[in-house]
Amino acid sequence: MEDNQKLNELIEKYDQMKKQEKMDLSSDQDLTIAIMNLVGIEEHFFFSGAKTGKTEYYDLINEVREMRKDLLKKIIKEYEGEVWCISKHLLAASYRLMEVGTKALSRGRKEEAYEMFEKAYNLYSLFWGLNMKIIAADDVKKIDEQAVNKHDDEKKGFLGKMGTLVKKAVDCCIE
Repeated sequence: MEDNQKLNELIEKYDQMKKQEKMDLSSDQDLTIAIMNLVGIEEHFFFSGAKTGKTEYYDLINEVREMRKDLLKKIIKEYEGEVWCISKHLLAASYRLMEVGTKALSRGRKEEAYEMFEKAYNLYSLFWGLNMKIIAADDVKKIDEQAVNKHDDEKKGFLGKMGTLVKKAVDCCIE
């Protein structure tokens, strides 16, 4: 299928969802950021437990994990197969890439930071595409590698188009 035709289909699916008012993307976007931070807290409890030898840090992981699962259920209401786990890892990877980008930016390595931010946003867009059922899990396997190439002025790959669609969806949502 031609890229433009696929993008038009994605936009059409989004427009149909918007008319049905299935999602409040601004609230859900805030929720995803909270979920990303909860994943980060789980990681910090793990590393704190490992570094200090204090098992009470490990015990806290489960409490945070349960909170993260409850919040993720608010966004991912229906899923099949590995979509739940894929979604969690897409958010976690996006969060980590944002962190790496922020550190690179603070060290004056702007180009590296921008590359990390772009990759983080592409993963975040993929999360939304998967959970808005704009794309199927099978489509994730077909993503064009050029979509994450920092030298592309115009994103022609699938992730670049997903990012454009998610930006449109979030910009148009109800506050």
